[in-house]
Amino acid sequence: MADYTVNAPPRPRSERGQRWEYRLYFSVVFALALVTGLLTWSWRLASTGRLPRLGPVGRALKDARVIAPIIFRS
Repeated sequence: MADYTVNAPPRPRSERGQRWEYRLYFSVVFALALVTGLLTWSWRLASTGRLPRLGPVGRALKDARVIAPIIFRS
């Protein structure tokens, strides 16, 4: 059986639209996620007495990196 993945043509790079537009959406989503993350982080700290695995900034970055490309796909 032949392995076609060895000499496969390179995949085209995905385009995220215009660069400034992606950065604008990313920053808006990040700001909203940061506010939500701060509130959630402080609530969990107060209610359980333990810190969550990700801090509020790390969680906001993670959410923004997932949500911003979804905006451009639709």
